[in-house]
Amino acid sequence: MKKEEIKEMSTKDLTERLAQMEKEYRQLTANHAVSPLDNPARITADRRMIARVKTELRARELNENKK
Repeated sequence: MKKEEIKEMSTKDLTERLAQMEKEYRQLTANHAVSPLDNPARITADRRMIARVKTELRARELNENKK
């Protein structure tokens, strides 16, 4: 998912997607603790994507408060 795709999504969709991404991230890190992943860079990529979504949600929240 790219920044443009994130900005086009509705706030409700973003919050649902964020919850799903965080659940997958926790599962991924737990699996990696037990046995190494084929691509451990995916953990970093997932964490950064979660941060992007949270940043967009926070920006929308601040824009609503300004109005």
